[in-house]
Amino acid sequence: MSSSTLIDLLGGADDATALIEPEGGRRVSFGELRDDVAEIAGRLAAVGVGRGDRVVLIVPSGPRFIRALLATASLGAAAAPLNPSYTTEEFRFYLDDLAPRLVLTQEGEAGDARRAAPEDLRFVQIDDPEFESVRPASAELSDRDDVALVLHTSGTTSRPKQVPLLHRNLVANARAIADFYELDAGDVSFCAMPLFHVHGLVASILAALSAGGSVVVPARFVPGRLHRYASDHGVTWISAGPTLHGKILDKLGDARIPALRFVRSCSSALSPEMFKRCEAVYGVPMLEAYGMTEGSHQIASNPLPPGARKVGSVGLPSPGVEIRIVDENGADAELGEVAIRGPGLTPGYVANPDANASSFFDDGWFRTGDRGRFDADGYLVLEGRLKELIIRGGENISPFEIEAALSAHPVVDDAVAFAIPDERYGEEVGAAVVLSGDSDEQALRSWCGERLAPFKVPKQIFVLDEIPRTPTGKLQRARIGQKLTGDAE
Repeated sequence: MSSSTLIDLLGGADDATALIEPEGGRRVSFGELRDDVAEIAGRLAAVGVGRGDRVVLIVPSGPRFIRALLATASLGAAAAPLNPSYTTEEFRFYLDDLAPRLVLTQEGEAGDARRAAPEDLRFVQIDDPEFESVRPASAELSDRDDVALVLHTSGTTSRPKQVPLLHRNLVANARAIADFYELDAGDVSFCAMPLFHVHGLVASILAALSAGGSVVVPARFVPGRLHRYASDHGVTWISAGPTLHGKILDKLGDARIPALRFVRSCSSALSPEMFKRCEAVYGVPMLEAYGMTEGSHQIASNPLPPGARKVGSVGLPSPGVEIRIVDENGADAELGEVAIRGPGLTPGYVANPDANASSFFDDGWFRTGDRGRFDADGYLVLEGRLKELIIRGGENISPFEIEAALSAHPVVDDAVAFAIPDERYGEEVGAAVVLSGDSDEQALRSWCGERLAPFKVPKQIFVLDEIPRTPTGKLQRARIGQKLTGDAE
C-alpha cells in the first residue's frame, strides 16, 4: 500500500487519543481506530464491496461516520456521503447519479433514501447486529490513485457535478493544512462542520489526525454545548463557517475556552464585523481561509502570528498550491478569475466533458469561478463568484461589497446581495437582510448611499427572518434573488 492513502494519516501512537466522543466522553485511540476501520472494511468486503465501487454513506456526523468512510476508502472503493436530511426527491437524484454498490446507514436513518432508491439497491445498517456479526473477508487495499471520496458541487449555477477526490489529493491537502497551522500531537480539533462536506472532513478531521492530534467529534453539533466540551477536552482550534461562528459566539458570551490557540473560518466570506467579534469573544487569532471541493478543500489562508491577518482577504496560498489570476483567455490579469493548480486538485468531473473543457486549461490549471486579485503583499482578495457578479449598465459590481456595507449597519445581523432584472440597465442591485433592531428599506438604502457609489446602492432591500444557506453556510445568491423577485425559472 502506498504512503499516500487515507489510512496512512492514522499514524499516531497506538495509545494516543484520535477521536473523542463528547456526549459520553469516550476516547478512541489511534490503535483502536485502525483496528475498527480494518474490521469494518473486512465486513464490507465480505458483503461485496471492492475497488472501484461507490458506497453511499447516510450516517450522521460522529465517530461512526469516520470509521465507515475510512473503511470504505481503504478497500479502494469511493465513499459518497450524503446529507441525512435530504428529501426523497433529492435522494432520488443523488442515488441515480452515483449508481452505488450499496448504501451504508445506521438505525433510524435513510427512510427517505429507501423510498427514493431502486428496488435492487442494497442498504446495509452499520450498527445492525447482523452486519456486526459478518465474518471479515480479506481484500486488496487501496492505492494513492484510487478515488477515495465522491462529492457533488453545490449546484449554485448549474446541475450538481460529481467531484472525485483521490487518496493522494486528500492526503496532500490534509498534510498541507497541518503544516500551515503548525498542528502536532498536542493539538485537539473540535469538529463543528458536517462531515458530508469537504470542510469538516478534511480540515477538522483528516488534517488533525495527520498530525497525530485528537478530534472532538460530536454526533450532532449544538452550539450551546461547545464551551463545556471544548474546555473538558482541551480543544486548541476550531474551524467553522461564519454562520456557525455567529451561533457559537451567541452562546459563549463572556466565557473563554482555556486551551484555544486559534480559530479558523472558511466556506463563505467573513465580514469585517464578524472577524472583529470573533477575535474579541474567542480571545485568539481568527484565520480566514479559502477552500473548495475541487481542490480537496484548502487553497489559501491567513497565517498564524507573527504573520499578518488581513481582514477581507483569504490570505496566502496553502503549501503546494499555486494560484493565478487570469482573464477569459487564461492570460495573467490583475483582476479576474482565480485559477489554481496543485496536488489536491481533482482529476476532473465525472462524465462531464463540457465542464472539464471549460474548467481545466494550460497544463493542469483549474478555473475556480471566483473573481479575485492579489494585494501588494500577495494576499488573495475575493470579490464573489463570476456568475454572481451584478452587471449594471456595463459596471461590474461585487455582491461582497454590498454585503459588507449592509453588514456594517448596527442592526443588520446578516445580508446577501444579488442581481435583479432591469429593463434599463440589464441588472440592478438587490439585497436581503436579517435585522436585530428597528430599521427599514429607506434607512438601509441611505446607509448604503453613504458608503457606496450611487450605482451600487440596492434598488430593493428585503427584510427576512433568516437568509437561507447550504449546510456549510454558503449563500446561493442567484436562487435567493430569483425567489424574492419572482424570477425563478
